[in-house]
Amino acid sequence: MNLFSPRFRSLSRSALCCALAIAFVSCSKDDATGPSNNEFDAGSVLTNAADNVITKTYSDLDQRAAALMTAIEQFRTSPSQTTLNAARTAWRETRRPWEMSEGFLFGPVDTKGLDPALDSWPVNTVDLDAVLAGSQQLTKEYIDGLEGTLKGFHTIEYLLFGTDGNKQTSSFTQREFDYLEALAASLHGTTTELHTSWAAAGDNFGVNLRNAGQTSSIYPSQKAAIEELVQGILAIADEVGNGKINDPFVQQDVTLEESRFSNNSKADFQDNIRSIQHIYTGDYTQNGAGLDDYVSMKNAALDTRVKSEINAAIAAIAAIPGTFTTAITEERDAVEAAQEAVRKLQQTIETDLVPLFDAM
Repeated sequence: MNLFSPRFRSLSRSALCCALAIAFVSCSKDDATGPSNNEFDAGSVLTNAADNVITKTYSDLDQRAAALMTAIEQFRTSPSQTTLNAARTAWRETRRPWEMSEGFLFGPVDTKGLDPALDSWPVNTVDLDAVLAGSQQLTKEYIDGLEGTLKGFHTIEYLLFGTDGNKQTSSFTQREFDYLEALAASLHGTTTELHTSWAAAGDNFGVNLRNAGQTSSIYPSQKAAIEELVQGILAIADEVGNGKINDPFVQQDVTLEESRFSNNSKADFQDNIRSIQHIYTGDYTQNGAGLDDYVSMKNAALDTRVKSEINAAIAAIAAIPGTFTTAITEERDAVEAAQEAVRKLQQTIETDLVPLFDAM
């Protein structure tokens, strides 16, 4: 297996999604369109997910990517510790909505190949150094054509923070400034495409959720669209617990750690769980209908447990002392506790939520 494949980090997610998709399709062949047989109308849940969670998250991502591009331009124009810190802060702030979108990596982010363009890892430092040593003009268009591990969040992270997270302003070469500026423009171009793909004023993929069960939608029923959401939150719970935390921890290999150059890994993991929270509760920047509307109606105790386990997983990750890089060797009990909390949430989604929604 090529560790530098743009899809390497998503293999477990892809396998899980395929298995779930097969199960959902086989169970949903005879589904009625519109409200399900128990008279639960999921329209408000799907509309809120499309408009106030997913599209709004992508809007925030795009706005912050624009701010990151500006911060990197300012750093290039006036290199100093102050402008470098501002660029690093802008990177972290842009990272947040992306990580909070990983509970719904379906639709254009998948079909248009935007995920690997934004977030491939590990960083391919060998080929990256070759780009830096080359003579090709580093434009946005050139970066757009590179494979995923040579662009996106983690290549920007590597250049901004350095291998030890403490790169000094004096260490930046003109070629690195050129690369950073083109990378930021390429990232912003991709985030704009992603947001436009969902926005009502753009390609309007969100209409497929809003109109699930109607001929204008790719989803033959509301149930099929709801299952897409459930599939997404299950997949990211699996990836965090059994991939992002597990791989560097079990293998004791920091090169497998996401966002290690910036020491942002724990924030990434927490925001991934928040993506589950936002879809489940329907709350992002405002309160709205969520999956919990149906769960609380059918099984109030389960709804309470899911919400508790989401909060517990976020808290357990936050409680890991120090950086994740040092914790995988020095704070093993805390890492194991966080992993167990995420796996508990995953198990609840898989064994309790999936069958509940399958019975809609």
